[in-house]
Amino acid sequence: MRMIIVPLFLLFSISTLLPPADAADPPAGFTALFNGKDLTGWHGMGHFNPQKLAKMSEEARAKKHAADLADTRKHWTVDNGELVNDGHGVYLTTDKSYGDIEFLIDYKTVAKADSGIYLRASPQVQIWDYTKAGGKWGIGADKGSGGLWNNSKGAAGKDPSVLADKPFGHWNSFRILQVGDRTSVWLNGKQVVDMAPMENYWNRKLPLRRNGPIQLQTHGGEIRWRNIAIREIGAEEANKLLSKAGEEEFTPIFNGKDLSGWAGPIAAYQVKDGALICPRRGGGTIHTKEIYADFVARLEFKMPRGGNNGLAIRYPGRGDPAYVGMCELQVLDNSAKGYAKLDPRQYHGSAYGMVAAHRGYQRPLGEWNYQQVTVQGSKIRVELNGTTILDTDLSKVTKFMGRKVKGKDRKEGHFGFAGHGSPVQYRNVRIKTLK
Repeated sequence: MRMIIVPLFLLFSISTLLPPADAADPPAGFTALFNGKDLTGWHGMGHFNPQKLAKMSEEARAKKHAADLADTRKHWTVDNGELVNDGHGVYLTTDKSYGDIEFLIDYKTVAKADSGIYLRASPQVQIWDYTKAGGKWGIGADKGSGGLWNNSKGAAGKDPSVLADKPFGHWNSFRILQVGDRTSVWLNGKQVVDMAPMENYWNRKLPLRRNGPIQLQTHGGEIRWRNIAIREIGAEEANKLLSKAGEEEFTPIFNGKDLSGWAGPIAAYQVKDGALICPRRGGGTIHTKEIYADFVARLEFKMPRGGNNGLAIRYPGRGDPAYVGMCELQVLDNSAKGYAKLDPRQYHGSAYGMVAAHRGYQRPLGEWNYQQVTVQGSKIRVELNGTTILDTDLSKVTKFMGRKVKGKDRKEGHFGFAGHGSPVQYRNVRIKTLK
């Protein structure tokens, strides 16, 4: 799954639209996204599918952007260092696309207004009139702002956990943290969403885009914005944030020093600087001595160019884990030219030869990736760097790539690593058993 980011800001500039004002200083480590004077760094775009935008011709995109620019002039102004929208028109959209972020923004709106913040061009962190007079209690407004309102009914994060809105006429402050699709929201210092997956509004069969612009929605009433700042989150911090949730429930199964508790061809592997390495010309399937039925496994891996390895799931202890175990979850450098024409069921995160995982969510070579695997009954889910790339029920698989996977219905087995002679590295390997 390839992400195409279109640099619309190269086409037109709207930095001269508005009169100057004083800019707010961002907190340490943050970059101001609004300078308090004009719309430098922003352009206008309404509710529009980013995949459709990417497929448009250059001429069509330029025409659309020109229309959006004219609309922006009508409805967006700067007043005393505050960004103001009259409740109509296109949404103000960052020129730059963002992935993992911490985002700060203040807003002040009016009765019966309805707005929000799009992340990665997808709706939205909700802002609206939380009072009964606003007329939207029937769709959740009584619960307040800050929820991921466009998530499916009953999904985590759709509704805020507490009502944290201030009365009209007062400024509200958001802090938004997003790592992968995992989204946390604080409104006025109260956490209202806790690491909930944000769904891909545009195609719920696909994960949330890996990156995209931030958009400030306009919808039915004046809204003012100020103190807009962002901090991009790197791989190391992202991994720590993802692993923090429930970490006390997990037990390390690799001590970072040696292969105590492991079996199989352990002499063919190396331990260096706290990492388990399958060296070149090494490999084979090593596995825990302990047997697991239902479990959640967490680990970090670093991929070399052309890397190829696998996670052995419910492995019986001998044979090829891709066929005698429940499955081998592929660990692969999806960017390698030599792998460009593989069967989709061979790419990273796939249940090898059975079900394909979504692509496009690996970090650059040389960075540590974070992965969580949940195995429960016949179902298996793979989250890569905070985004679900595989969620399937292997009991329903009837078509295979080549050989049938005879072990796919196994109820228990060992957890292991299937080395294929390339130096993939693992660290922080932990497991939580499920009842």
